[in-house]
Amino acid sequence: MRTGSEPRTARSALRARFWLSVWGLVWAIFGTVAFALAGRPGWAIACGVLWLVITVDTTMILRHIRQGPHYQPGPGVPPYRPPENPRR
Repeated sequence: MRTGSEPRTARSALRARFWLSVWGLVWAIFGTVAFALAGRPGWAIACGVLWLVITVDTTMILRHIRQGPHYQPGPGVPPYRPPENPRR
């Protein structure tokens, strides 16, 4: 059932997001080390900043996974209830 509040109450596939962030984390670490060893400090810093952003994102994903089924979609998790007073 669509309630019209999906953009505000949407859920994401957290396990898929987790593994994609791990993949990005591996590449960001590799890029940071490779560019630092190649003598490209600008690119190493860019990869390092990306590494930091991905680490924060991964932390938030893990936090939501640990909070339980409220944040995890699945067949056993009921949809959000429609808003009581929908704004028009």
